[in-house]
Amino acid sequence: MQTSETPAFGAPARLFHWLTALLLVGQYVIGWLMPHVNHDTRPVGLIGLHLSFGATIVLLVLVRLAWRFSHKPPAESSTLPRFMRLAASATHGLLYALLIALPLMGWANASARGWAVSLFHVIPLPALAATGSALGHTLGDVHKLTAWVLLGLIGLHVAAALFHQFVIRDGTLGRMLPGVRKTR
Repeated sequence: MQTSETPAFGAPARLFHWLTALLLVGQYVIGWLMPHVNHDTRPVGLIGLHLSFGATIVLLVLVRLAWRFSHKPPAESSTLPRFMRLAASATHGLLYALLIALPLMGWANASARGWAVSLFHVIPLPALAATGSALGHTLGDVHKLTAWVLLGLIGLHVAAALFHQFVIRDGTLGRMLPGVRKTR
């Protein structure tokens, strides 16, 4: 139940948030389970699925950002210290940036390997790098490291939501989870 102090995000914003989270869980599981990518690896099975999930995440985040810029979010608690509001803004900005950059780096790496990238073998997507591109191969290495950075930011995001719910008790978690009450 929401209070007037903690207005909830609308259904589309919550849907974009949780679809992104679900795709990310799937993407990390696939990334850990798929075979190691080397020179002779082909983009089949889990690797092909990983590429499709990545492309889907980019498209979803772009739609999510378009929605975000065209729909004002509910007001945040003005009682939070300025450094917390700045930290939240910086974290959200980095999350959005990495949710776009990380899949694009993987896509460029796939293109450099000569792999065709598509959305679930239905919609072909353009190559982001020429086959054999040194930049594309380098972006593959950066992609692996950046995946860990994103995971850390996601952990920080979750920890902050729990901190708001159980320490500050301001109902912030309820903005994205309908039915979560402000703790007393």
